[in-house]
Amino acid sequence: MLSLKSKYRTHTCGELNSKNVGEVVTLSGWVHRKRDHGSLLFIDLRDNYGITQIVIDGGNDDLERVRPESVLQITGKVVARDASQVNDKIPTGAIEVQVEKWDVLTNADVLPFQVFGDDDTSEELRYKYRFLDLRREKLHNNILMRNKIMKWLRDKMWDLGFSEFQTPLLTADSPEGARSFLVPSRLHHGKFYALPQAPQMFKQLLQVAGFDRYFQIAPCFRDEDLRADRLLEFYQLDLEMSFVDLPDIQAVGEAIMPELIKTFVPDANVYPEIPHISFDDAMLKYGSDKPDLRNPILISDVTDIFRGSDFGIFANAIENGGVVRAIPAPNSADKPRSWFDKLGEYAVKELGLGGLGYIVFADEPKGPVAKKLDAERIEKLHKIAGDNSSLFFICDTTDNATRAAGRLRNKLGEDLGLIKPRDFAFCWVDNFPFFEPDPERDGAPAFTHNPFSYPLATLEELSTRDPFSIKAAQFDMVLNGMEICSGGLRNYNPDVMKKCFEIAGYPIEAVEKNFSGLYTAFQYGAPPHGGCAFGIERLISEILGNGDSVREIVAFPANQRGQDLLMGSPNEVTEQQLRDVHIQVRKKN
Repeated sequence: MLSLKSKYRTHTCGELNSKNVGEVVTLSGWVHRKRDHGSLLFIDLRDNYGITQIVIDGGNDDLERVRPESVLQITGKVVARDASQVNDKIPTGAIEVQVEKWDVLTNADVLPFQVFGDDDTSEELRYKYRFLDLRREKLHNNILMRNKIMKWLRDKMWDLGFSEFQTPLLTADSPEGARSFLVPSRLHHGKFYALPQAPQMFKQLLQVAGFDRYFQIAPCFRDEDLRADRLLEFYQLDLEMSFVDLPDIQAVGEAIMPELIKTFVPDANVYPEIPHISFDDAMLKYGSDKPDLRNPILISDVTDIFRGSDFGIFANAIENGGVVRAIPAPNSADKPRSWFDKLGEYAVKELGLGGLGYIVFADEPKGPVAKKLDAERIEKLHKIAGDNSSLFFICDTTDNATRAAGRLRNKLGEDLGLIKPRDFAFCWVDNFPFFEPDPERDGAPAFTHNPFSYPLATLEELSTRDPFSIKAAQFDMVLNGMEICSGGLRNYNPDVMKKCFEIAGYPIEAVEKNFSGLYTAFQYGAPPHGGCAFGIERLISEILGNGDSVREIVAFPANQRGQDLLMGSPNEVTEQQLRDVHIQVRKKN
């Protein structure tokens, strides 16, 4: 490592300790905060590596006028702090530097918000002055942690025998489930490049080229509506492997992810097992294809228990195609009536339901639902709920009941304190449907997940089976209810590829045009191959305990409207620039 010493500093602001007492040192950094005690002026001097307290004799008007975040260079002697003044919260807390010489390298203007402390500042202001925001301790540490994790991942992939590649950022547009960012070509009139949504086809081509094990920490771009867990541009740990089956690909994730958590979260409780859950079971038992396994609550289908019962609201709905899902709330029988009422309001206002039925299993079953059921039905429900617990019921169409039950499960897990924040639970969700109904094409089959996945069906079965019954050799890795990885086996057989795209409404001409490079390559001997990609921002956000706030681990994110308030993008360009790329902007209606 190169020395950090220069004419501006002999040490950083994070390395001095009791061993340096008596030394004369030079430090440079930002004025983190000032405390004027009259005869003495205390300044916390901050750089990338930490904070050192410096002490200057008072009465110096020039230095007292220096604003926070100005940059100072000081020279002075390291002295031990009085025992009562030692700050155990920082590595340099046992010493301070008595300043003998100082120089203001740059003086800061009045700040738009405070860097020191937890000043509640609007997102708009933070992003406009992101360089100041990045000086704040938590965000600064987030970015440094991201740097360490990225290096760890890269080193780990090299250790596992993968070769690192870089793939083009200017490429052809292809349908991959989201809108692409288009880049007009100056040299080719009326034609456009696209920024890659993922390096999917290139990494497959590398397998066809015989490179066997590929990885890349790849930038990806998707022009989609933004949410807290989505970014216009993001990074993923992208990998692809030849001559593999699904377990071989998943073995890479199992070799990397638990170790990553244990390395960067020393107090983490990482669940030892990574179970496989089919998509259908995930939707039934967890109400989501992204189940949080820290929450022990399981949803049950109790449609048959209510079928033909005296609870007419549910019985009638079942006759008309409805289903009933039951969500247990462990050890909640002693909750006050107000708790149940609030959950009922949540069901109506947040879940869009007509109401929320429940039974309380205390000494005896209680609640309006229990009064309408016979003893045999109640006993079956009691086994699902357990003693001293409540059982909530949602009756609706299958899709609505699944969605609402999943959200209620999550809320009960949080309200009942069942989810421990430093627990980390992974799972694989697999056996996804290969096709789903496309509402824009009158319910005709469309790709559910990744059009490059391999179907779990033979070429003959693709012609004879109901397309909606076909599963994909596709999986997701989920961590604490967040999808952090998606992958699977690739459709490397040209005949199978043509048939899949034909079912999804793409004629062979469209396949040859939109995927010409990949389709042509497959005519010349393609190995069975597959891979996956881990979302860097989501993964790091979960490690740092930021939840869905992925922007807090990105140095320069766009806001939720896709704007970079610091650099002013997207921005207007000149008429000449538009002419150069053969574009005319139409007025917005």
